[in-house]
This record gives sequence, structure tokens and C-alpha cells, in this order.
Amino acid sequence: MNTLTIIVFLPAIGALLCLIAPKPLIRSIAVLTSLVTFLFSLTLFGMYFGSEAGSTSAEVFGSTYGALHHVIRLPWITSESINIEFFLGIDGLGFPLLILTTLVSFLSCLASWNMERWKIGKGIRAYFILFLLLETGMLGVFVALDFFLFYIFWEVMLLPMYFLIGVWGGERREYAAIKFFLFTLAGSVLMLIALVAMYFYSGDAITQAGGEVASAYQSDVTLTHGTFDLIELATNKTIQSYFASEGTTFLSLKFAPLMFVFLFIGFAIKLPIVPFHTWLPDAHVQAPTPISMILAGVLLKMGGYGFLRLCYPIFPTGAEFWAFTLAVIGVVSIIYGALCAMAQSDFKKLVAYSSISHMGFVLLGIAVMTKAGFQGAMFQMIAHGISSPMCFFLVGVIYDRAHHREINRFGGLWLTMPKYGTMATIGFFAALGLPGMCGFIGEIWVLLGTFDAGSKYPWAYTLAIISAASVILTAGYILWLIRRVYLGKEKEEYAGYSDVSSREVFILAPLALLALVLGIFPMQTVFNFTNGTLDLVLAHVTSAISMVP
Repeated sequence: MNTLTIIVFLPAIGALLCLIAPKPLIRSIAVLTSLVTFLFSLTLFGMYFGSEAGSTSAEVFGSTYGALHHVIRLPWITSESINIEFFLGIDGLGFPLLILTTLVSFLSCLASWNMERWKIGKGIRAYFILFLLLETGMLGVFVALDFFLFYIFWEVMLLPMYFLIGVWGGERREYAAIKFFLFTLAGSVLMLIALVAMYFYSGDAITQAGGEVASAYQSDVTLTHGTFDLIELATNKTIQSYFASEGTTFLSLKFAPLMFVFLFIGFAIKLPIVPFHTWLPDAHVQAPTPISMILAGVLLKMGGYGFLRLCYPIFPTGAEFWAFTLAVIGVVSIIYGALCAMAQSDFKKLVAYSSISHMGFVLLGIAVMTKAGFQGAMFQMIAHGISSPMCFFLVGVIYDRAHHREINRFGGLWLTMPKYGTMATIGFFAALGLPGMCGFIGEIWVLLGTFDAGSKYPWAYTLAIISAASVILTAGYILWLIRRVYLGKEKEEYAGYSDVSSREVFILAPLALLALVLGIFPMQTVFNFTNGTLDLVLAHVTSAISMVP
């Protein structure tokens, strides 16, 4: 059986086992399922070290690192006028995010073990079934290469997250869950419009070309109608030329820029960036801690992945058209998120707003369309996927003991809980972007990429300077937080608190280790696996833009 199919559907099988298993076994089954899924995902490293057993490779952009690995492609819903396939494959874009998803899911599932701490004591069976279905949806998004199948997985993760927040969240859980649902649904509607339009317009392109067009990357394959194939949509010159043509319109507007906006909004809501961010603080504050870890560590990354997988390769002219606007939105998100974080008195809400600031760097790096910008944006997604779940779990650990999250009421916790204080310092310094830790690499690469874009876009210099200055704001709210919560005299109110347990250390230690290793060895841990594909995507985008008159 195909490796990716096993990885994607193992959590769904675990959910089925949780449905029929005796109640005392449910937690063990869920944790074991997420662990096995993580271990199985590690076998994918073999495709970078010469172990290609059981995989099929399809050259997309003509490079080893541009190849699709572990491909499975089967007919699913087919007729004379429609062709939807079960098409999975992985490359340098999906690979690191899939590994991140399986790791964070396992640690979050383990964090759910003590149900009473996160108010998950009720409905333990439903909780873990929804958790595992959520993992299947997330994994599917990163490996689906048929747009229709991608959309199905995208929607599969919506309902489990809605119920996980709405049923097991805090006092305002229903409000937060509905807000999350409505924002995400709005983005999904725009994405659905783009999906249908792209299918029929790609069919029109083929009809206009004579009714038959050779596939851009599949030998002996001829296209006779529209396609949902994301690689074909990005690389087929007939389809690309039709999409970018001045005469191709939708609702009397140019097709490429409009479709780019539809897809961008759908992914920007998930990222999220200003002004589509307002659901995030509420969702994070109300969600139980393990779900906040998933939300920050994985779901936000789907927005950036969508930009790199769909928006930019398929509609490069739309990316060029909106470059300045998107870069400005990215910078606004960086500054706005940092200022909001600085103003918070709620520990968890501060971490939530910091995510908006960090994701602003992702958008800025992609918007400027430079080599360093793309690479920095991808690294920033991975780095934030490590530091942010760690920070949310650190908040959950102290909330479990103090039963409040008021920053100003804490103080001296490092003396009371030395192991916890050490882990917290690593986690928050990684989020700060301290040199030698994972948060630094992504941000500095984005800034270098933005400066580099100045030769093409003169406005990039100004945005780069503003973004660089924002690092002061990030340092301000992180250092202020550490001083108020962890330093100072030990308070009697917290003197009897127990330090982190062995289970809590087991959850925090891998994230702390990765925060250090990624910061010290970025090339060997992330860039080595992503840069080839990113460079090829960027070359494809810039080549397509240069050919437009």
C-alpha cells in the first residue's frame, strides 16, 4: 500500500477503533495511533537519502528535489465531462509540514491524557475520535494534489475543530467556535468558487487549443477537458496562457487576479493575517490547551502552504499584480500583532496575538517573491510550528496549577518551578527570534529577501526597514512577559506548586530540542529538504511573469 495513504488514514482507523473500544482503552488507542503515525511519517526521510523503495517519482520541474515522491494516482469520480482523482504525492513543500503535523499531533494527543486538566473529562470517546479525524484532514491537505481532493481534506478538518473548541473549550467556547466556523466557511466558499472556475476555464483553454492538449509532465497523457490536477494547472502552458490572458475574464474582471484574490482570502483567513485575524485570539483562548497546540502548530501553516502550492504557481500574474498590497498587509500584521501582544494581560491571548505577528513574516517573505523570501517564509512556518505549541503548552501547565492566566498576578515562578522556568525560557526565546534558535532564521531570511526585492520593487526597502524595527516590539513583549511571570521574588501564593511532571517534560523536551537544533543547523534540518522545491517554484513564477507582455 502507498506510504502516504497509510500515513493519512491511520488516524481515521484509530478513530474507528476509539468508537468501538471499551472506554478505559480509548486514550491509549488514540496516543498509540498518533505515535505510530508519527513514526511512519519518519520513513519519508528515505526519499532524500536514496531509499525510494515503494515510491513512484514524477518529475515536475525537472529536478530531483522538484520530484513528487510516493505518488498514488487512482480514478475516483470520473465521467465524460469530469475527472476527479485520488492523487497524493509529496515534495519539498509538503514534506516538512507533514512531519510537523504528525509530531505536534502526537504531543497534543499526549497532552490530552489527563482529561480533567483541560476539561475534557466529559465525552472522552467523542473527543479522541474528533481529534484523530482532525489529524487525517490536516495530513491530507499537505499531500493532496487534486484540487477537489485538497478541498475535501480542507473541509474535513473544519468540523472536528469546531466541535473540539465548542464542546471542550472555555466559558465562551460556543462564541469562539462559531466565529472560527464562519470565518473558515467564508474562505471555503471563495475557494470553492475558484475551484469550479479553474476546472471549467482550464477546459475552455483546451477546447480553444483544438480539444486536445499534451500533459505538461505526464508522458503519453492527453488532456481533453478541464482538470483539477494542481501540478497540471501550474505547469501546463496552454492553461497558464489562457488564465493569464487579458481577454479571460470572470464577472467582467481579469481572471487571474480575481482567482488569486479568492484563493488568497481563503488561505489568509487560516494563516491568519490582518484583517482576517479576529477569530484567532478567541479560538485560542477558549480552546483546551492540546487543541491550541494543534491550532497554532499546524492549522495556521495551511494558509502559507496554500499560497505556495496554489496561489503563486497557478496564478503568478495575480501574485505580481497584488505584490505591493500583500507585502503591506504582511508588515501591518507584523506590527499590529506585536502591539496587541504587548497590550495583553491574559497569558494565552498574548501568545495568540504573537502568532499573527509571526505569520506576517510568512506573508511578507512570499509576497516579495525572492529566493531568500520564499525560503525564510517556509522556515518561519516550521519554526513557529515548533515554538508556538510549546508556548501554549507552557501556558496550559501554569493554568492547570493556578487556574488563571493573569500575567500581573504571577511572579518568581522560576524559583518555584525551576524545570518549568528553564523550558519556558527556551520556548519564549525561540518565539522572540533569539540568534541560535529557530525563530531567528526565518525572520532574518525574510528580511534579507525583502531587501533583495528592492532592486525590483523600490517600496521593498521601506517595508524591510519597518519589519526589521518590529523586532524591538517582539523583544519588548517577550522580555516583559518573562520578567513579570518568571523573575522576581517567589510569591507565597505559588510556593507549593509542583514542578513539571515527567509527562509534561516529555512533551516539552522534543520541542525545546528542535527549537535549538533548527536554529543552529537550519540547512541540515529544513533548508536541505525545502530549498530545491522552493527554488523551482520561484523560477516557475518569475518565468511566467516575465513572459507576460
